[in-house]
Amino acid sequence: MEIISRLLENYYYFVSMVLFIIGIHTMLTHSNLIKKVIGMNIMDTSIFLFFVSIGYRRGGMAPIIQPGVEAEMYVNPLPSALILTGIVVAVSVTAYALSLIVELYKQYGTCCANEIAQIRAREES
Repeated sequence: MEIISRLLENYYYFVSMVLFIIGIHTMLTHSNLIKKVIGMNIMDTSIFLFFVSIGYRRGGMAPIIQPGVEAEMYVNPLPSALILTGIVVAVSVTAYALSLIVELYKQYGTCCANEIAQIRAREES
């Protein structure tokens, strides 16, 4: 019963783990490159959720110093600031990956990694 109550209190950690598992499963089991990029984005989102939830305090306030308020009552702004940088990097990596997929499609006529590997193997032999 203790485990269930702790899980309900910290559900965002659990949701983050589930999202990460969904993302890694998508990346490992699908050969379509666009689906792999989607899986990577799901993993990115789960990591963002995890880091933001680390800085969250139940009942916490925005980190604007006010007289008479204890420091423990403020939400930690550092994880949120770091995640803004992470989001920019994730969007850049996604855009680059999608541009590479477009070029691969133009070159090979497919987005399937297995088919591209077969075409390359035929070309080399």
